[in-house]
Amino acid sequence: MPTEITWNWQQKDWPIFRYDATKLAPLEAEFLRQAGMFSGAIKHVENDDQQQLIVELISDEAFHTSEIEGEILNRDSLQSSIRRNFGLTTDNRKIPPAEHGIAQMMVELYRKFDTPLSHELLFHWHEMLMNGRRDLIDIGRYRTDEHAMQVVSGRLDSPKVHFEAPPSKVVSKEMNHFIQWFSRTAPDGDSPLPILTRAGVAHLYFVCIHPFEDGNGRIGRAIAEKTISEGLRQPTLISLSLTINRGRKAYYEMLEGSNKQNEITEWLVYFAKTILDAQSHAQQMLDFLIAKTKFYDRIRGQLNERQDKVIARMMREGPQGFEGGMSAEKYIRLTGTSRATATRDLQDLVEKKALVQTGTLKSTRYHLNIELKS
Repeated sequence: MPTEITWNWQQKDWPIFRYDATKLAPLEAEFLRQAGMFSGAIKHVENDDQQQLIVELISDEAFHTSEIEGEILNRDSLQSSIRRNFGLTTDNRKIPPAEHGIAQMMVELYRKFDTPLSHELLFHWHEMLMNGRRDLIDIGRYRTDEHAMQVVSGRLDSPKVHFEAPPSKVVSKEMNHFIQWFSRTAPDGDSPLPILTRAGVAHLYFVCIHPFEDGNGRIGRAIAEKTISEGLRQPTLISLSLTINRGRKAYYEMLEGSNKQNEITEWLVYFAKTILDAQSHAQQMLDFLIAKTKFYDRIRGQLNERQDKVIARMMREGPQGFEGGMSAEKYIRLTGTSRATATRDLQDLVEKKALVQTGTLKSTRYHLNIELKS
């Protein structure tokens, strides 16, 4: 039976998306400004540190793009697999199929961002993404199930349909149109679009077709990142999935609010702002890396083994810092030392200006004395 709601792909103007470009123009300009700042700053970072930043950001993206879909991966296995895919030294742990697949896809997305989008490339991504899955009929190809592909919630006897995708029999035709549009709107295409506009349209357009049995959200976000890289003509380093995951409810609400009509200004403004936030987070990570290098240059050779271990553990928390700060109790747990030694070590770190002390008595906490740009 046909649905009562008319979805955007059922309307006469599909897939001609309408939007107010004037509302996007200042966001596009800000994106290019921030991209220039990031590109200039990373040139002054040592190669090993650059590689560390790339691995950390791609690991975060792989973790969060999966978590958005309810799949929780092992962070250590992800990072190890990503390092292997880059040909870097790592441990010899056995990597589970899911972590191996998403790591392989994300590294390929980064390294081969300028590969033309095609059915074959999407099938290749899907095969990697579905690595180890045994519950799917269609892996590495578009869906073939004759039943309606729906996004639903609620009870089985009274489900709420948030979206219904085009039937499987028209998916190949729809994807032909999508790939042609993607090529036409590329920087060197016949009808190039601004970077954020193209990324927002591409993501929404793809997920509305929902061509695969599973993995559409993850591949849709990968397409958005590919779009940004193509626009900048270099691999992108932004925390898109991390940012979306922090506001996951708003993300799904915006997608649902944009799948019933083809006027999508509100969606594009939301998605552009999300990319800007993701870009800012990547810049914070870069600033932290630069500040971390300066920090170690300042205290090199001044720490004992216990202090070095604790500082390294605090650094792993990134720009947000160690939750609740370091305390004597945490120091004891991390190093296995006595309370007297822990207190002495921490005070020594304060005197060396490696840590800043706040609070008194049981509320005493220690934080990294690391200078970040505001």
